[in-house]
Amino acid sequence: MKIDKKYEHIVFTFFMALGMSIFISFVLVSINFGFSNTFFKIWLRIWSEAFVCALPAAYFLPKGIRKLMKTVTFLENKDF
Repeated sequence: MKIDKKYEHIVFTFFMALGMSIFISFVLVSINFGFSNTFFKIWLRIWSEAFVCALPAAYFLPKGIRKLMKTVTFLENKDF
């Protein structure tokens, strides 16, 4: 598959949101509901809701966090 370089950020964001939402929703559903006959049905519903939230968050949050990080001063010395 070949995709234009200008879409790299969007494709990366999509796959990062996809992977994170799959992993986190799987862990949380297994903790809260356990593995039962309805696990897969519950997990797919919750994952789809999580992905809808994760995609815009993965796109917009890094921009704000980068701005915030510019205001932080990091020191080399371990004695603050």
